[in-house]
Amino acid sequence: MTRPQLHPVRRPVRRPVRRLAPARQERGITTAEYAVGTAAGAGLAGLLYKLLTGSFGEQLLRSLFDHVLGLLGIG
Repeated sequence: MTRPQLHPVRRPVRRPVRRLAPARQERGITTAEYAVGTAAGAGLAGLLYKLLTGSFGEQLLRSLFDHVLGLLGIG
């Protein structure tokens, strides 16, 4: 009886792994974003201050307090 002829095992060719640049983790915000956020916050605060210290703000707060007191049955 003859033995079947065995074929040599072919190993895959190992190619060097291309390493990509590590992804930059973006934690927090940058200085430019701080500046924009600060400017936007200051602008909003200024707008609210102007609205609430004028006659519109006085009417708004008065109607709000009257409504809350009415709901509580006090006013």
